[in-house]
Amino acid sequence: MAAPVVKGQKIDLQIESLAYGGNGVGRVDGFVVFVRGGLPGDRVHACVTKTKRGFAEAVAEAILEPSPERIEAPCPYFGACGGCRFQDLAYPAQISAKERQVRDALVRIGRIADPPLEPIVPAASQYGYRNKLEYSFTSSDDGVALGFHRAGRWDEVIGIDACLLTTELGNAIRHAVRDWAREERLEPYDQTTGEGYLRHLVVREGRNTGQVLVLLVTSPGERFETGYLVDVLRRFPEVRSVQWAVNESPGQHTNLPAALLWGDDAIEEELLGLRFRLRPTAFLQTNTEMAEQLYRLAREYAGLTGGENVFDLYCGTGTIGLSLASSAGAVSGVEISEEAVACAIENAELNGIGNARFFAGNVGQSLDELVEKAGRPDVVVVDPPRAGLAGKSLRRTGGLGAARIVYVSCNPTTLASDVQVLRDEFGYDLARCRPFDMFPHTPHVESVSLLKQRPSTE
Repeated sequence: MAAPVVKGQKIDLQIESLAYGGNGVGRVDGFVVFVRGGLPGDRVHACVTKTKRGFAEAVAEAILEPSPERIEAPCPYFGACGGCRFQDLAYPAQISAKERQVRDALVRIGRIADPPLEPIVPAASQYGYRNKLEYSFTSSDDGVALGFHRAGRWDEVIGIDACLLTTELGNAIRHAVRDWAREERLEPYDQTTGEGYLRHLVVREGRNTGQVLVLLVTSPGERFETGYLVDVLRRFPEVRSVQWAVNESPGQHTNLPAALLWGDDAIEEELLGLRFRLRPTAFLQTNTEMAEQLYRLAREYAGLTGGENVFDLYCGTGTIGLSLASSAGAVSGVEISEEAVACAIENAELNGIGNARFFAGNVGQSLDELVEKAGRPDVVVVDPPRAGLAGKSLRRTGGLGAARIVYVSCNPTTLASDVQVLRDEFGYDLARCRPFDMFPHTPHVESVSLLKQRPSTE
């Protein structure tokens, strides 16, 4: 269908729903227009920014009639900061939209007419739920500041006084580092010029242990007295580890080798009665409360009786696999990150778990070897990245022939696509699916699904 609108055109339209990714969905003569800033129930005045054969994109410039679900966002940085896009949408409407997105993906992409979808699990806390935040340094009228990127901009950071997604402790640590940087007269890194020194601050909290790790990321060179930074951070008794990483590239990332300035090389978190060691780059769901609920459901869906052979694919630091180990005969995990695998092995030892083994390797390329080492699995658990079980990983997972697959997903569209392939090519039916809201006020939605292999007719 040819677009009935053109780039730059101003249009008024009703927003019907939220698309996956967070834009409002409106229509012009039946033609879909995705509107940034539009909420379900709004009537908006928008400017078209892009047209394609099947849809157009637009930005809301004015709210002509607000949705009854539209509320006042509590954060003073809302709209400017790139996070928390839906603070102005009542929370029940947020989780309803996310549940509908998972259902729509399973119907439209997965081709399941009536998906076995269970009610979404709402977040236990709507604010203060993040156990890890990454801040960027910037300049302000008062000197060095710390904050987040402006919405839609890679080169501009807005300084903040408080973030509603972290704790009072997290905000206090950020303020202490900001004041230290001002006192030391250190310059923030400028993304456009490549000049400056201070780049990022990562604050990681063990919510159930009270332990905190702080990582400073700078450009090359030791331009500060490390001991004084340690002294500043040791004023917080919760801080157990202070680390420093150097980023020599223009890219903005914190996944870097780190040097220990003081304390332990890792902190610990507790999930479902198990202890997990966390280093700066180790993966852990950033919502501790909801991670525990998600792992409980994965354990329920796995349906273990004590003797099963379990494969934990994309195992990360072993959190899901280790939470299943007490109910399984054996657990074998695979993860491409050697550092994560080292953490998984360490976590197994920390918890005295002797029936779990972890291996470093590409999932799609290492399953044959894993079967040789561990035998064929009865249950497979997968927790892939946003791209899903791409390529060889998908078909080789399906080819394992496990009776059950527990699929933890952070992307309903790739989940639905993978479910279709597992059904059509490998005989798996979707038995259960339950969405989780791990990240209130954002477009992201997680889910846990159970796929069961149909009995052979031979």
